[in-house]
Amino acid sequence: MGTLFHHFGARTANSRDFVEWLGVPRTDGAAWFLCGLGGVFHRVVDGDVKPLPLSPLEVQSSTAVGGVGERQALELRVRAVEEENRALRRELSQPPRSPPARLPNGSHRGNQSRAHSEEGTGDNEGQKAAAAAGNSSDCVQQPVVDKCETIHVAIVCAGYNASRDVVTLVKSVLFHRRNPLHFHFITDSIAQQILSSLFHTWMVPAVRVDFYDADELKSEVSWIPNKHYSGIYGLMKLVLTKTLPSDLQRVIVLDTDITFATDIAELWAVFHKFKGQQVLGLVENQSDWYLGNLWKNHRPWPSLGRGFNTGVILLLLDRLRKLRWEQMWRLTAERELMSMLSTSLADQDIFNAVIKQNPFLVHQLPCFWNVQLSDHTRSEKCYKDVSDLKVIHWNSPKKLRVKNKHVEFFRNLYLTFLEYDGNLLRRELFGCPSEADHNSENLQKTLSELDEDDPCYEFRRERFTVHRTHLYFLHYEYEPSSDNTDVTLVAQLSMDRLQMLEAICKHWEGPISLALYLSDAEAQQFLRYAQGSEVLMSRGNVGYHIVYKEGQFYPVNLLRNVAMRQVNTPYMFLSDIDFLPMYGLYEYLRKSVVQLDMANNKKALVVPAFETLRYRLSYPKSKAELLSQLDMGTLFTFRYHVWTKGHAPTNFAKWRTATTPYRVQWEADFEPYVMVRRDSPEYDRRFVGFGWNKVAHIMELDAQEYEFVVLPNAYMIHMPHAPSFDITKFRSNKQYRVCLKTLKEEFQQNMSRRYGFAALKYMTAENNS
Repeated sequence: MGTLFHHFGARTANSRDFVEWLGVPRTDGAAWFLCGLGGVFHRVVDGDVKPLPLSPLEVQSSTAVGGVGERQALELRVRAVEEENRALRRELSQPPRSPPARLPNGSHRGNQSRAHSEEGTGDNEGQKAAAAAGNSSDCVQQPVVDKCETIHVAIVCAGYNASRDVVTLVKSVLFHRRNPLHFHFITDSIAQQILSSLFHTWMVPAVRVDFYDADELKSEVSWIPNKHYSGIYGLMKLVLTKTLPSDLQRVIVLDTDITFATDIAELWAVFHKFKGQQVLGLVENQSDWYLGNLWKNHRPWPSLGRGFNTGVILLLLDRLRKLRWEQMWRLTAERELMSMLSTSLADQDIFNAVIKQNPFLVHQLPCFWNVQLSDHTRSEKCYKDVSDLKVIHWNSPKKLRVKNKHVEFFRNLYLTFLEYDGNLLRRELFGCPSEADHNSENLQKTLSELDEDDPCYEFRRERFTVHRTHLYFLHYEYEPSSDNTDVTLVAQLSMDRLQMLEAICKHWEGPISLALYLSDAEAQQFLRYAQGSEVLMSRGNVGYHIVYKEGQFYPVNLLRNVAMRQVNTPYMFLSDIDFLPMYGLYEYLRKSVVQLDMANNKKALVVPAFETLRYRLSYPKSKAELLSQLDMGTLFTFRYHVWTKGHAPTNFAKWRTATTPYRVQWEADFEPYVMVRRDSPEYDRRFVGFGWNKVAHIMELDAQEYEFVVLPNAYMIHMPHAPSFDITKFRSNKQYRVCLKTLKEEFQQNMSRRYGFAALKYMTAENNS
């Protein structure tokens, strides 16, 4: 028992002292012996060897020693010791590596029945399988996962919802892990775009991610009729031997609706338990589905007993290939489909049919490696007996809404990881060499060159901060119009502007690309808000891109750039979340594209901006109504009272009577809202929070010789709101304003270097303003 014996000094050979210390009564005249590291107590009664379970994961049989109270006392004492064991083992920098466990041929029947489905526990707990003959023992050593051994995980993931759900699984694995990880994602193009961006910006050390095109695999399984809600992607685990690299020997396969409550290395260690021709590690199905008694005429696919659930699979890929797995499952599926006509549970039906014919292939895992919360689950029998659950599986279409009297406990575990700050998982695995990550190395080099004593260090650092980004957080479905005039509204927001979304959707019927700056918990609040909104749920052409919070500044220009990069129309209208565009602006801008030949000219079409100080506004239906409200004092030109320079070049006096578009010249501090081509320059990231973030972008457009053209019948209105935290800092913090001035000067110097003589006017204009 390793450190357990420290309680007894050198008397490790005398198990009697240890048993008496545990409080086990010695009234049955049994002899006792104890296996070594992580071993199991055995008592010999009438010459027969019987194990005494010490782990809380094992159920005490009716022949256990003593009464109920004594058994409970024993369990409490042992749990306390095991907790001490775990704590001490965690302090070891390099656990000793042991050879795979083997049971001797002379094992007694009491142990043989347990060994087939025993838990392999990695470096967390002792191996429980033991063999004995008479009064002697032959102890089995614990197989330990090497500290820096890479654990391979394969996941099939397709679509927007699955790409969102799988993040919770990944978080739960990263939270507990102590080993390098290699994720193998079998994805469609949507999931690959989302997850590749997410992991690229997550930058978790010692994590590698590879993607495999699910579309290329469809022909392998499309011939199988499938009624399961997972569709064709629910069959793709069958072809992993063919899909994954040929030199990959073993892999853990997981469904996206899995939550880990332990180190995945414990599950990886179970591979050492496979014997003979065992190539599949599976947990028994925890419902009566395969017994065929759920309803009248229920006819499931053939299975071994209750069958097995494929939400968690251990695959020995090298052995499967040698057994010609591809041919094996295909022949089985073809034979069964002649009578069954289709699968009901996707790949699970076919796996079970193969196992029915070849039971030697399966190594049964303990139930706690896949606690199934389906509609007809009997998993309560598992966790009623097992206190240390390892993996929770939400294998019902209802997911968190599944009916289960203990669902609140499991839901809280899930929500812990759902709302957990993913930035905290960017921790190094000390002592394990990592693969060279050039992006990370370049970032560290850049940050190291910054002067930490610079009063503006935090501003400069924010420019290079990599924010974890989840693109298309909700379902998105939109194809741009074929006439090449389509326009996407681009904006960014934080949680305090969420209420503007419905109003904007009512004013703008075209596609929208939004970047939302949220924490992990806020992202879930937004999800609930959106899913509860009929307006938002009725719109498939709004792309929501989550940029996760990090640092002390609001990265406004990063957010704009994220939203711009996801535009798939030829043109984009660069707006802000506080503005409501006029009704019909979407169609008006599309007509302007043709009228002003935007495809062949570098133009920025200016939409004049107004504002109201009233929270309740009768929104003007026309320019005439707007002018009337302007004259009555209900509306004002935007920021006329605090920042007239920002929109003065729009020439509102001329706009009042204009009937055709007119050109205006750039002036210092000009920051209109414009429609431009999708290939226009991005915003400069050095400007964060409040101040000069749009001004710099308009200056860049002017430097690239864009013409500013004001549209005579377009307008947008700014709605009132409480001051943002960043504008409050700007107004109250002198150093904030000093740093902003410094950044402005550096930007202008950069403009001079990039655009030469033409950029001198920006320096002159700034000095004269």
